[in-house]
Amino acid sequence: MSTLISLYYPHSRYVSLLALLALGAVLSGCSNSDEQEVRAWMKQVDAQARVAVPPLAEPKNFIPFAYAQSGVVDPFNPNKLLDELARSNAREGKGLKPDLERRKEYLEGFPLDTMKMVGTIQQRGVYHAILQIDRSVHHVVVGQHLGQNFGLVTGINDSTVVIREIVQDAAGDWVERISKLELQESKETSK
Repeated sequence: MSTLISLYYPHSRYVSLLALLALGAVLSGCSNSDEQEVRAWMKQVDAQARVAVPPLAEPKNFIPFAYAQSGVVDPFNPNKLLDELARSNAREGKGLKPDLERRKEYLEGFPLDTMKMVGTIQQRGVYHAILQIDRSVHHVVVGQHLGQNFGLVTGINDSTVVIREIVQDAAGDWVERISKLELQESKETSK
């Protein structure tokens, strides 16, 4: 195809060569001055820019803990568990615990929250509390056991039954807890 163009336009080679040379001269002249301007601008911006980096805080002094081996039980020693179990067994012998050999009374089969105090009776100077469980009525005196937590009635007055319960805490030790049953107003008397 270039031979066809050269037959019709004999000077076309020279024209295209001249056009390429002119374009190269124009581009080379432009690039040098623009590049110098950009480099000058970058130097100026770099000189004006101040980077503000806050100083790093001093590192904290680390004081290593010295583990003294003499007279201390190793925390990873299996004998440590045996020592703790021996101490726990020694504590159980002295501490508070319920009498598990005692025969349970009838009212120990019901939880305290199902019992309602509905009244009191005094016979021969002794207060009897009247408790209602479901539809049945029972009377209790001081010293009687009730509730499912080894409860012992320690006091009765006109409006309250005081109960000392023995329960286990989170560590498994037996502790005392005082509970009360308070007199419930009858629906018929409040009308």
